[in-house]
Amino acid sequence: MSPAFIITVDTEGDNVWARARTTTTRNAAWLPGFQELAQRYGFRPTWLVNWEMAHDAACVEFLRDVLARNAGEVGLHLHAWDTPPLEPITPDDNQHHPFVGEYLERLQFAKLERLTGVLEDTFQQPMRSHRAGRWALNGSTVRWLSEHNFVTDCSVCPGVNWRSTKGDPKGAGGPDFRSAPHVPYYLDEHDVTKAASQLSANAILEVPMTIATLRSNITGLVVEAFSKRHHWLRPNGYNGVAMRQRIDEAVEKKLAHLMFMIHSSELMPGSSPTFPTEMSVGKMKDDLESLFAHAQAQGCTGQTVAEFAHEWRAASVQTV
Repeated sequence: MSPAFIITVDTEGDNVWARARTTTTRNAAWLPGFQELAQRYGFRPTWLVNWEMAHDAACVEFLRDVLARNAGEVGLHLHAWDTPPLEPITPDDNQHHPFVGEYLERLQFAKLERLTGVLEDTFQQPMRSHRAGRWALNGSTVRWLSEHNFVTDCSVCPGVNWRSTKGDPKGAGGPDFRSAPHVPYYLDEHDVTKAASQLSANAILEVPMTIATLRSNITGLVVEAFSKRHHWLRPNGYNGVAMRQRIDEAVEKKLAHLMFMIHSSELMPGSSPTFPTEMSVGKMKDDLESLFAHAQAQGCTGQTVAEFAHEWRAASVQTV
């Protein structure tokens, strides 16, 4: 059976990389075009929504229509630095973008609860899927998700080390996922790079990013997140062929899933450092059309993150 093709969109404000004092949400106008492209090939995106987009009228209207047509899913994407309650932990959280795990646990939980409540009130359905802002999944988040009826996370980047990427300037940096599995696994809240030893009723299924890592012969080499050794299933303007190769590898190896991601702001020209012009966005969309067409031709099935997790659990229970 061909792998599930899971499209995830980190649905967030314009050019968050610029760390502007005020975050705008003009990229909401570009979301319907991406939805239409995915649907054309039989795929149903998971829109992982953060605080500012949860309060953007155009984004909310668009996602309500997606849900009404069962054409996708809405999940949670927490940017801890600008989600209430706001209790800064650096001289300027908006500039430093601290990782969620760098906040006190009570603040982590309060932020998760606040955003979840807004999303559930807005869309009138429970949240089931999650991706951490800046990929910074930690055990506290896993425990909170499992206690609040979430079923899945998609934050883990197998083979990637974010330690050199700072949040709090005095902190230890981001998570190290170099030892994390490339296949889905139930999270151990004490070490999110390991599978839980037992399957509990509220265990969170990790559906990791699809990333191919080329091994180095240099002992002890620290592999950074976006070195040439990593081939993500996410567009960067010049990897159309490489993304299609990820699909071929998954089919050949009979993998269960492929996890694609993009930021909503990358759909809008000038709203990300990767796609600064209309020409670059147009080239990226051509790459995506080729990618989605290739996935369809290879027999990949379109699923949202939570749908995949529910099916995975059903199969796990049957085999216990």
